Amino acid sequence: MRTALYPGTFDPLTLGHIDIIRRASMLVDRLVIGVAINRDKGPMFTLEERVAMIEAECTKLSEQTGTEIVAHPFENLLINCAHDVGAQIIVRGLRAVADFEYEFQMVGMNRVLDSSVETVFLMAEARHQAIASKLVKEIARLGGDVSKFVTPQVNEALLERLSL
Repeated sequence: MRTALYPGTFDPLTLGHIDIIRRASMLVDRLVIGVAINRDKGPMFTLEERVAMIEAECTKLSEQTGTEIVAHPFENLLINCAHDVGAQIIVRGLRAVADFEYEFQMVGMNRVLDSSVETVFLMAEARHQAIASKLVKEIARLGGDVSKFVTPQVNEALLERLSL
């Protein structure tokens, strides 16, 4: 069984994330969405809320693609998380050239830690390249409409969280 790990904080889950999840799920038998517990980032949504968002959206994708898609919280090294879930592949999404520098360093470090785990990059669809969770939260916090960047359920959760 070919298993991939797509890690991130997903705070919140965006249409860009969903695009990468959909496309990655067509390449593997099982896709694990690694939901990072990153206390330094101070997420807007709790770990439980982020996992619930992913599970709600990925149930539909799993049915469409026939690929098992599961959410898995993690707080350890990415390469250790890959081992924990039995992933041979780490999936990373790229939006722009700026993403590449950081990702290039991460791949190098992960290859030193375990060269048997391969990293695969998927370019975001053109219409999703500008979407970043950080920007979505900022737009929503300032009263802007983020419905073009997130699903209706995530949009509702954002509005609720911000009491708008």
